[in-house]
This record gives sequence, C-alpha cells and structure tokens, in this order.
Amino acid sequence: MSTLFDPITVGNLVLPSRLFMAPMTRSRASAEGVVTALTAEYYAQRAGAGLIISESIQPSVIGQGYINTPGLHSADQIQGWRTVTDAVHAKGGRIFAQLTHTGRIGHPYLYPDQAMPVAPSAIASGEKLFTGEGLLDHPVPREMTSTDITATIGDFVAAARNAIDAGFDGVEIHGANGYLVHQFLADNTNVRTDNYGGSIPNRIRFALEVAGAVAGAIGAERTGIRLSPASPFNNIVESNPAPVYQPLLEGLAEENLAYVHVVEVGDRELTKTLRAAWPGTFILNPHASPDAFPASPDAALAAVESGIADAVTLATAWLANPDLDARIRAGGPFNMPDPATYYGGDHTGYTDYPALHQLEVA
Repeated sequence: MSTLFDPITVGNLVLPSRLFMAPMTRSRASAEGVVTALTAEYYAQRAGAGLIISESIQPSVIGQGYINTPGLHSADQIQGWRTVTDAVHAKGGRIFAQLTHTGRIGHPYLYPDQAMPVAPSAIASGEKLFTGEGLLDHPVPREMTSTDITATIGDFVAAARNAIDAGFDGVEIHGANGYLVHQFLADNTNVRTDNYGGSIPNRIRFALEVAGAVAGAIGAERTGIRLSPASPFNNIVESNPAPVYQPLLEGLAEENLAYVHVVEVGDRELTKTLRAAWPGTFILNPHASPDAFPASPDAALAAVESGIADAVTLATAWLANPDLDARIRAGGPFNMPDPATYYGGDHTGYTDYPALHQLEVA
C-alpha cells in the first residue's frame, strides 16, 4: 500500500511525495501576461509539494479567457516564468506549466485586435467575463476552421517549447473545466460534422493531436494532461462520459504520456473506470464532500492508500497553506482560504498565509 509521502516516478522525475499542488488561476500577472516577483515567491513558498502544476497559462493571445492571466508566447513572458522556475528549483521543488486555451471562454475585450474567441462550434458559453469594470457576456465564438485547428495545435507546441526554455520540468495540457480541449469532447459544445465532430473518434481527435504534438516536441516523459469527465463547469454537458474518455485514454496511452490528471466531480465509479483504462501514472484531484475541509487532505490520503490514484492534487489547501506537506504530517492546524482574495490583488491572500514555524514564533 502506498502512502501520501512515498516517492513516485513521474516521467523521468523521481518525486519525493504523492502530494501535488493543483493548478489554480490567481490573476496576478501584468496586462501583458507577464508574471512578477510576487509570483515567484508564491510558488517557491509551496516547493514542498511533490510536484507543482502551475496556474493556467495561455499558449497564444486568442487563448486567453480572463484578465491578468499569464502567457507563454512572448519573450517577456518566458523570462518572467524563468524567475519562477529558478525560485522553485532553488527550494528543491519541481514545477509543470499548465497550458490552457480557453476557447469560447474568451472575449474581444482581452485581445488587442478585438478578435472573436474561437471554439469547435459557434455556440456561446452563457458565461460572463469579469473586467474589473463590470461583467461582459461572452459572445458567440467563431467556429474553428481546419486551418485554425492546425494553427492552435502549433500554438500548444510552441508554448510547450517555451515552457521548457523557461525552466519548467514539463507541461500539463488543460483538457478539463470547459476550456477548448474539453469543448471538443463535450456533447453541447461540439456539433461539428467534419472529422473533429460527430462520432467519438472524431470528438477525441483534437485532444489526441494536441497531446501527440506536444509530446513529440518536448518528450512524452515531460507531458501530462488534465481531464474532468462529467464536469459541468463553464456550462459543459457530457451525457455519457465513459464511452468518450475510455477510448481517449487508450489513445493517450499510445503516446506514453507522463500522467493523466483527473478532476473528480463526485462519481467514484467513473473514476475507477478511468483508472482501469489508464496504464500509466494516474493523478486524482479528489472530490471533497461539502462539509469537508476544501479539497480535503483526508480525501487525498484515502485516494492514495486505496490505490484509486498514484498521486493526488489539492488546490485551495495549498493556496492557504504554503507548507501543506508539513501540516498534513503534523495533523494540522490548517489555515482556511479566503475566497475574496483568490483572484487579483496584491500579496494579501497570496504570499501572506503563515507557515507553521511562523505560527510557533507568534
């Protein structure tokens, strides 16, 4: 039986524990998508994670879906991330970049040329963009042409190469939470009639092509993917996910990716089905019951000990506890996260959560 603090090999990395930090959007980059010294401090504080998976990083201008999120498609952005990876590595940590194209979760407000967001089909999200000056309805996106699809796969590849140049240990393709890759998979966001829509083999094609291209560019051992079967986030509908995700995992297995990272939405039987279909490292972001500590450390521990996952990610638990690994070993106490400071702002709710040793001094 494995425990949370047993080492694990992921790709070519030997990691000291199975307790990973989940990607969390924090919206503290500059308007140009460049991270700051504060971001380097934030991630370095959490270097005790077996693996850090970064916040969402857009691979292109049109891939951005929120204000003040970082990119990996300009020289300044690469340099900014290099300060982050240097800081994490100096503390003995390891960090993957999560590459996220938001697809229809975008808005002309975000783009210099007022371009329309793109998606598998011209179907609006029904969601809104927060601008700091008010909320804007997401427009109907432009349906991607075959040329757009090829270019977007190229954007993922270029951003993956930029991530390695910036010092990341690998990349995670964001195929979850209602963003572009997920939009190709879902019932209600992909009504195409070409070879990227309709049948299940066609709907999973984009995800497989992105994963294959990225793995071919930087190495499969440095490439992971995140999936969230049945998640309704961003108005996604997946009426019967298992028949979609089982062949997707079989196709991804042929690429020999470093890992698959599944966001669990409450259906443990579906998780077991996916676990059985994936021959490699299976990382789980476990479902937390409504009355539990957010993204419960107990749920994480149980997932590893039961064998349902090889490793686990926690999100807000890491956000509020920069030394979460030490706190779990000690049995607490745990800082509680402040949702009012999740997105945007300064160091408050970002780098000022105290570590255990600071509490002891106080």
